[in-house]
Amino acid sequence: MSSVTMKELLEAGVHFGHQTRRWNPKMKPYIFGARNGIYIIDLQKTVQLFKVAFDFVTERVASGGKMLFVGTKKQAQDAIFEEANRCGMFFVNHRWLGGMLTNFQTIKKSIDRLKNFEQMKEDGSIKRFPKKEILTMEKKAAKLDKSLGGIKNMNGLPDAVFVVDPHKENIAVQEARKMQIPVVAIVDSNCDPTEIDYVIPGNDDAIRAIRLITSRIANACLEGQKLRAERLQAESDKEAAAMAAEEEPERVAVAVAAEELELPGELAAEEPESAEEEYTA
Repeated sequence: MSSVTMKELLEAGVHFGHQTRRWNPKMKPYIFGARNGIYIIDLQKTVQLFKVAFDFVTERVASGGKMLFVGTKKQAQDAIFEEANRCGMFFVNHRWLGGMLTNFQTIKKSIDRLKNFEQMKEDGSIKRFPKKEILTMEKKAAKLDKSLGGIKNMNGLPDAVFVVDPHKENIAVQEARKMQIPVVAIVDSNCDPTEIDYVIPGNDDAIRAIRLITSRIANACLEGQKLRAERLQAESDKEAAAMAAEEEPERVAVAVAAEELELPGELAAEEPESAEEEYTA
């Protein structure tokens, strides 16, 4: 599904913002009003802007891009983990380590250590170490996996980042901006929307709201993967057709040459017959 309906957003509580005393004035264009001391987010704008974000993610992935899902708050951890895995993208759902984007090569060394430990465990070579040392290594690996497990197969910077609560994930947002990586985010009434490339106004605290938006962004990734596969297949078919078209004149030339080579033989076969008829006569 490429869009969200007003009904779905209402049922998930996406329209509930923060208390009126906790807001960012820059969010004013996305706020419908206030009720009982709570800001109400304009869901018409949420629907419109979500479509823009969905289309961006779809095209980014269709072009071969990779997404990084980020949400470390308790309410977002499960949704980020499940939806990123469902669409085969990278994720960070525990602590954001400073430099994950701006100093990725250093982070990559920690990832390599984690992968090396997993490889030793898989092939049994870890057994050559004393038990006490193995326990120490396992503890370190578990800690690394908690922070880096979602990006251990990420060989370079992502092509876009999806963030739940950019106010909390401010470091991730700033790193993405510094590295010129587009940011898509659920932006609540206490956030600064000017730091986000693709704003999705909505409640970034309610589990149902987070899961709804995150699942649809994952759908956008899946749609992009499908489009990419179709485009690659179409390109492959086009190249095959072009090669066949180039080979066709060669096949015709070979056939003509073969006919020309056969022609003297036929004439030679006819000549003795004519000579015999003339002799007989």
